[in-house]
Amino acid sequence: MSTSAVEVIARQSRVAAGQLSSTSETLRNLALSNMAEALESVRRQVLEVNAREVAKARQNGQTPAMVRRLTIDDKVFQYMLDRLRKVARRPDPLNRVLQGHTNPAGLRVYKKSAPLGVIGIIYESRPNVTTDAAGVCIKSGNAVILRGGSEALQSNALLTDAMIKGAVDAGLPQHAIQIIRMPGHEAVDALLKMDGYVDVLIPRGGKGLIKRIAGGTRIPVIKHYDGICHLYLAEDADPTQAVDLAVNSKCQSIQVCNALETLLVDKHCAKPLLPLLHKAFSANAVELRGCEATLKILPGITRATEDDWHSEYLAPILAVKIVDGLDQAIAHINHYGSGHTDAIVTQNLKMAQQFEQRVDSASVLINASTRLSGGGDYGLGSVVGISTDKLHARGPVGPDELTTYKWVAYGNGHLRH
Repeated sequence: MSTSAVEVIARQSRVAAGQLSSTSETLRNLALSNMAEALESVRRQVLEVNAREVAKARQNGQTPAMVRRLTIDDKVFQYMLDRLRKVARRPDPLNRVLQGHTNPAGLRVYKKSAPLGVIGIIYESRPNVTTDAAGVCIKSGNAVILRGGSEALQSNALLTDAMIKGAVDAGLPQHAIQIIRMPGHEAVDALLKMDGYVDVLIPRGGKGLIKRIAGGTRIPVIKHYDGICHLYLAEDADPTQAVDLAVNSKCQSIQVCNALETLLVDKHCAKPLLPLLHKAFSANAVELRGCEATLKILPGITRATEDDWHSEYLAPILAVKIVDGLDQAIAHINHYGSGHTDAIVTQNLKMAQQFEQRVDSASVLINASTRLSGGGDYGLGSVVGISTDKLHARGPVGPDELTTYKWVAYGNGHLRH
């Protein structure tokens, strides 16, 4: 696909974005409902095409983690439909008065939420991003340009075509949802140059992809590079809860960005807790890599190196460090963490509040698994990713995060004096 062809798509999206900005909540929700129904009508076809793409990925030697992310089965397909319907039920993120007052001269001033405009989503292997991204963008009144990986090209095209039909049948602009169908880097490179039409890019995939996108464009990028997530077991952590939360945080889905990568254990509870943790992680085939103090309690595990504290494994490996209290735990997290998700297990409210206020992360959890940080469990419905940036969005990126604001003033012939 040539640069000119991508430019046509970008220009069409800009026109559609202008039309979407004035659509009603009722119309956008109807479109989302229609999109889910249209997807349901092509379920069997999508599953068949995806199965062929999964088989090809295996033949090409793709990693098991990549294959899992690529796969759409009945459960995943239903999850995709449910997320569309949930986002439709969310409150309208547009035209909310965020702030307002009337000045002494009678000028009424409002700060109101508004769409960002055109959102480009560049992603690898996960066909569910296709439906999530379209749903979140339509809910927030934004036009979306989708560019999935070549390994899921046919699955993504089928999903997108069904959603386009559903949205257009509801009365949305024809180009509210578009997909770049051409494989190869040329199309992505062309999209990165469309700063005259595209307002925001959101890359979803590995660190290499995200760095390439962020470094190759003048368009603002919402991103996260790493998910180096921590769980701190405080001195007073309940042993059963501590083990359950640590295992769930790491093992519920190992290859995702909010899975646990470093476990911090307070020195006052390390001796009774570490053997319990070792047993539980061994049962889940997780390799532990420990600091010097950890090795004294668990002499059979691997010695951790400095690189382990910087690692997002996305694999059955967990770094373990014994720390001397809350201050040292927070210092370790803020030095080595990626600002994604960090958690504490404690029964002390003051300690929990200190942790929550001082840890510099997009998501901070108290007595809860790191795997809960995300759109679904936070009640946001669909999201288009997790941001570790501080501008423009931070944490799960849902419909609210794909809005900006405008200032509106109502006068009656008011003049500046």
